[in-house]
Parts: sequence; structure tokens; C-alpha cells
Amino acid sequence: MKKTAVLLYPNFSEYELTTALSILMQGGKPITIIGQSKEPIKGEAGLVCLPEYAFNEVNVEDYDSLLMTGCMDILEVAESDDYIQFIKEITSQEGFVIASISSSPYLLAKAGVLKGKKYTVGLYEEARKSSPYFEEENFVGELVVEDGNVITAWGSAFIEWGVRFGKALDLEFEPAWYGK
Repeated sequence: MKKTAVLLYPNFSEYELTTALSILMQGGKPITIIGQSKEPIKGEAGLVCLPEYAFNEVNVEDYDSLLMTGCMDILEVAESDDYIQFIKEITSQEGFVIASISSSPYLLAKAGVLKGKKYTVGLYEEARKSSPYFEEENFVGELVVEDGNVITAWGSAFIEWGVRFGKALDLEFEPAWYGK
């Protein structure tokens, strides 16, 4: 069974991952925590995670999905070409499922993954509109937006987002655990 890549970066939002990770566990879907390096990564609430693999150690063909949380300063993460290149490489596979929440769709937009796709993003309107990466005509002002293989959401919709990710991966799980 192919795995889900969980991409982490400094100041990632821990709570946004909770439901999605629980559903992946319940559905028996293997995950791998991936970072720019194997150095510890501290989340916005102080939780420290150790990536299992650095970008240069990942065989993208082992994965069929990507899980991305928001973070305190996504623009700082986006300045790193390493993150953008990794996202481009891993998401280029046919049928690849992407779940991106809060500010992280900014990374997808910069990597060109959102071209022609409906999306939402947890950024202020001015930041979104002033960005050269977003296609404003494809923005949808809803909490969760699903367009083909891409699921985007505002941070506050982390439960619905996680449930939709599990369904997109065709996992067996109990939605009632999450109030759905």
C-alpha cells in the first residue's frame, strides 16, 4: 500500500493535523513524516516532531497522497525552493491526492499545483489578492473546497477536511468519531 506524506515545516499547526492523522490510522494508511532535513521541527504550540525522512531521501513513487498543515508564517516557508520543488515532484504523479489546510495552499499555488483548480485558503484577502501565485477567479469562499484530487480548507474546518481526505483515499473509518 502506498503511503501518505505528511509535510512539516517550522511553526506547523498541530491541531489541524489531528483528525486527518486519526482517520489515516483508523483506515490503516501508512504515513511518513517528511521535513526539509531530519532535524527536529517545532510546531506553533511547541510540539516537536522528528521527520523520518528529509526531502532528498524520499522516493516519491512510494506515496499516493500529501497532507499539509498551515503554519504561523507560510511566506517564510515559501521562500525555500526546497519545499516548492519537493511539492512539485511528489504531486506530479497521476491521481495523487492532496490535502492542504489554512495557509498551506500558498505553497501549492507557488508550486503551480492550484493552476485551474478551485481552492480556498486561510489567508487575509489582501494577501491572497496581492500574491502572484493565486488565480483569483478560482478562489471559493467556503470552509472546505474539493476540486478533483485537491482538498483545501480553512484551519477551523480541520474536522471536515480530515474526513474528506479519508474519503478521497477510499479509507474505511468511522465518521461518527468526528461528529460526522
